[in-house]
Amino acid sequence: MGQHVHPNYPTVDQSDRSVPINLRQSGPTPVELLISTRIRKSPYWHLSVEAGCWRAEVYNRVYHPRGYVRKEDGGAMVEYDSLVNHVTMWDVAVERQIRVQGPDAEAFVDFVITRDATKIPPMRARYVILCNDKGGILNDPVLLRLSDDEFWFSLSDSDLMLWLQGVNVGKRFDVSIGEIDVCPVQIQGPKSIDLMTDLIGPDAATIPSYGLWSGTVAGCEVIVSQTGFTGEKGYEIYLRDATLHAETLWNAVLEAGKRHELAVIAPAHHRRVAAGILSWGQDMDAETLPFQTNLAYQVPRTKAGDYIGKGALESARAAMEAGSPPWTHRLVGLVLGGKPIDEYAPDFWLVTGATDDKPIGYVTSPWYSPELETNIAMAFVPNALSELGTALRVRLPDAYAAKPGEPVDAEVVDMPFRESVNPNTRERLKQRGLDAAV
Repeated sequence: MGQHVHPNYPTVDQSDRSVPINLRQSGPTPVELLISTRIRKSPYWHLSVEAGCWRAEVYNRVYHPRGYVRKEDGGAMVEYDSLVNHVTMWDVAVERQIRVQGPDAEAFVDFVITRDATKIPPMRARYVILCNDKGGILNDPVLLRLSDDEFWFSLSDSDLMLWLQGVNVGKRFDVSIGEIDVCPVQIQGPKSIDLMTDLIGPDAATIPSYGLWSGTVAGCEVIVSQTGFTGEKGYEIYLRDATLHAETLWNAVLEAGKRHELAVIAPAHHRRVAAGILSWGQDMDAETLPFQTNLAYQVPRTKAGDYIGKGALESARAAMEAGSPPWTHRLVGLVLGGKPIDEYAPDFWLVTGATDDKPIGYVTSPWYSPELETNIAMAFVPNALSELGTALRVRLPDAYAAKPGEPVDAEVVDMPFRESVNPNTRERLKQRGLDAAV
C-alpha cells in the first residue's frame, strides 16, 4: 500500500526515522491555550501572569510563560534587548527536578548518562544527555551533584522521571528516585552578577561556571548555579520547598532588581540559537543521535563504565568515521536572507538545494541576530550538504521572505554564531583544539 502524501507535506527523506517530523506547513493558527487542572501550574505561574505573561506553552506537563512584551510593543526583540544589555528573570519551574539519592547514586547516574559521572565532584553541575538503547537522545538536562550520594536532574522537555524509575526496576540500584519540590528561576544578562551579589553577597563572584552554591535568599533555602540557556552571564536559583516560598523569592528578586533594570521575560530562544544551544523536541528528540547535533563530545571515547546506549553509540561513531553514517541528515547552522525573523516559527520551514526547489531538509530554530544583522537558524540538511560554506535556500513564509513565494539564500556556517560569555564544553574544547568526542 503506497504512502498517502498530503498536498503540503513534502517528501523530505526521513527514512532513518520511525516517526517522521511533521513538515506540513500550517502557519500560525488561531488556537487558544486552554488553562485547566490537567496541566500543572508552577508555584510562580500567578506571579508570571502578574508580571505580564500573555502567552504560554506546555513544557514537561507544566504551563510555561513564553511572552511578556506584547507584539505591538516590540515583542520578543524588546525582551532580547533586556537580556543582552541589562538583567532578566525567567520562570523556569518547568525544569522539573528529579532527585537520585542513595548509596548507589553515582553508579546509577553513571549508567544512565553518557558522560562519566564519577568525574563530577560534589557542588558542581554538568550539561549531560541520556540516551535509549538505540542511542537516541531522551533528555539533555543540567545535572547537579549536591553530595557524594545526591544528584538532581534539571530536566529539559521530556518526562524523564518514569524512565529513570523504570530503568531501576530491573537494575535495582540502592537509590530513591523521585521529583522534589524545587523550582528554579533563571537570572540572565550582563548585570546578573550585580543582582546576585545583592541577593547572596560576595559569594556570587566566586561561583565558577557550572559551580553550585548553597545558602539562603530572603530567608529561603536555595541552591545557586552559574548556568543558563543563553550564552550570556547568568545564574539559576533553585528554590527548595518552592510551593511554600515562591512569592518570597520572586519578590526578593524583583526588589533587588530595581536598581539593575531587571525585566521578567520568557526564555530567550533568539540568544540560545546564537549560542548554539539546542532545544529538546525542536533540534533533537529520541530518534536523534548525538553525532547528528554537535553533541559528539557528550559521547566520550574513554569512559570505562557501561551505560545505556553505549554499544549503539560506539557502533554509530565507527560507521560515521568509516564514511557511512547511519543517518540521512545532520544539524547545521545557517545564515539566511529575508526580513528579520522576530517571532517563534510555527512550522519546520523547508530547506531546498541552491538550484533545485525540491525540499531536502528543514529549519528547526530560526531567529534574527541584531549583533550579526542577519537571520540565523539551525537546520537538518542531508549529510552531503552539511559542509561549511554549502549554499542552500530556505522557504520562508511571505511575512519574512524577501519576495513573497520565493526562497531566500542560505549558507552553512559554524556554531555558535557569536561568542558566548559563558562558553559551553563544546566551545571550550574547540578553543583548545581538542577532539570534541574525547
